Amino acid sequence: MKTVVQVKLMPDAAQEAALSATLRTVNELACWVSEVAFVHGVPREYALRKHTYTHLKAEGLGAQAAQHVIKKVRDSYTTLHANIRAGNLGEPGSKRRRKAESKPIVFRPEAAQPYDDRCLSWQYDQQTVSIWTTAGRVRNVPFAGWADALKTLREYRRGESDLVERDGAFYLVATCEVPEAQTYGPDGFVGVDLGIANIATASSGYRAAGRGLNRYRRRQLALRAKLQRKRSKSAKRRLKARARKERRHATNQNHIIAKRIVAEAERTSNGIALEELRGIRQRARLRKPQRATLHSWAFAQLGRFLEYKARRAGVPLVYVDPAYSSRECAECGHTDRLNRISQAEFACRSCGVVAHADRNASRVLARRGQDAWTAGCESRVPAIP
Repeated sequence: MKTVVQVKLMPDAAQEAALSATLRTVNELACWVSEVAFVHGVPREYALRKHTYTHLKAEGLGAQAAQHVIKKVRDSYTTLHANIRAGNLGEPGSKRRRKAESKPIVFRPEAAQPYDDRCLSWQYDQQTVSIWTTAGRVRNVPFAGWADALKTLREYRRGESDLVERDGAFYLVATCEVPEAQTYGPDGFVGVDLGIANIATASSGYRAAGRGLNRYRRRQLALRAKLQRKRSKSAKRRLKARARKERRHATNQNHIIAKRIVAEAERTSNGIALEELRGIRQRARLRKPQRATLHSWAFAQLGRFLEYKARRAGVPLVYVDPAYSSRECAECGHTDRLNRISQAEFACRSCGVVAHADRNASRVLARRGQDAWTAGCESRVPAIP
């Protein structure tokens, strides 16, 4: 299983200047390669190399760096075309799609640059790296990271690493091939109901309340509106910084929630049944004041975190259809719109059971997960002699 580990570089003044100049040079040349690709109808990587490789070498890039710049540009166009085919940029003729198709891709001056083992070498014992720059090879650049990340980096790093600059600091994002644990046969399933009032409610009893995160987002929304009214360069700079800070905060919360749910499922030898919510933003019909809340709901990220943490721990995970799970009784199976009294209250019209609405839905999802797992397993009935 592929995962990434991020470490922070701590260069001195001369090393920092070399790294900064390198990123700006390679991204400026990447913009030029992108223009060439756009003019020639975005040819394949080999054909694009014939149009651009000689110029990149003449501009001072090494052979590997030039190859990576070309590959980065070609991969960017591949991603763009995949998003267009998937409809992520709107219907044909829409303003957003026309804008994306009418001009070359542009790379930010501090955009990530990939490095392979010929351009970057790691010294784990000294916690330093040797890295190629346009000013020559820069050696003994210290890096730091938390203990588990450094252990994963030492044992499982494979393939390329990306040099990234954020807010004047430099980071290396390394790809690691972590072995997956053997998936066990679950004794049962933990249903996970995702929502906004409660970010995640598990049938095991764990509930991650969304009150704090929603309050934080409302405060950030008010601060963004205040900055947007100023329309100054410094306000725009602060807006970008706040957006990154809010994204990091939500990501950290999702990591904590996913870790708790997977650890509980592993401890009890259970699997995880998760709602399949793909396309909910297109299906949901909400009033304008509610749209910001829905679109800032990072349910897909939480699902990805649950999935990869479950794979690392060997915990079975299945996606189930969430249709009418909020109206179905976990005790008797009776489904009725009137069962859901309010956001938090559930009372079955058939058997009379009263429960927290999200907890009831998580139990329904757990049963559906068990059914899905049983249907997908091989039969254990002995063969007829």
